[in-house]
Order: sequence, then C-alpha cells, then structure tokens
Amino acid sequence: MLDISSLKCEVSGEFVPVYSHPGDAGADLRSSVDILIPARGRQLVSTGICLKLPSGCVGLIWPRSGLAVKHSLDCGAGVIDSGYRGEIKVLLFNHSDQDYTIKQGDRVAQLIVQKFEKVDFIPVDSLDDTVRGGNGFGSTGQ
Repeated sequence: MLDISSLKCEVSGEFVPVYSHPGDAGADLRSSVDILIPARGRQLVSTGICLKLPSGCVGLIWPRSGLAVKHSLDCGAGVIDSGYRGEIKVLLFNHSDQDYTIKQGDRVAQLIVQKFEKVDFIPVDSLDDTVRGGNGFGSTGQ
C-alpha cells in the first residue's frame, strides 16, 4: 500500500492554497488582485501568499485545465525552491485574441509540491552511445 503521509507547508497570506477534491495533486492558487491579461500578452499575477516548503521539496506551478481549454491561458516559469520566502506570483500567458480579466479570488493556477532528488553533475569528455543518440524533437514520430 502506498504511504501518502502529509507534509506540512507553512503559508502566510489570505488565499491559502486548497485541494478541490481528495486525491488531487494540484492545490488551487488564487489571484490577490484584479488584473487584465492582454490578448497575445502576459502578466505576472500576484497570489498574496508566501510559502515555507519542506526541505527536499519543490513547488511547481501548473496551468488550470479549464482556463487553458476555455480561454487559452497558460503558465510559465513555475519552480518554487524550498529556500524562497517571497510572494508567489503566477506568470500567465494569454494565447487568445481576446483580453481576459482575472478578478481577486479567481483560481489562476495549480501548485504541485513534490519531493525531488539531487544529483552530482560530473564533467566528462563524452557520453556512452544509445539507440536514440542525439535525435531530439520529433525523432520518435508524430
């Protein structure tokens, strides 16, 4: 059986992230301001919260599927390190031809907190060969 022990994350601010349903991976992040995301533009949206993530964990900001499908809104630059104590902001891109208004309290993104592994990066002169080799984008078909 999978152990899903709850980690603790201290939060300051009005809109504490919440999970909408049991078993959800992402907790909703809400806007602390009214803001316009211009057509084909981007805005940094304030959440008004600061986090103290557990050591060995990272916060990842992901888009909300409803905003992506219905309004072409997407997120960028979404890595929160455990040592960061500043306000969490969400970079929203509007890929549509219409302006989109975010109201204070609107859900704008999801926060996923996960454990991570650190690796030692070892400089070498060359790497071993594999079947894939250096084939990149589109190399495995459509």
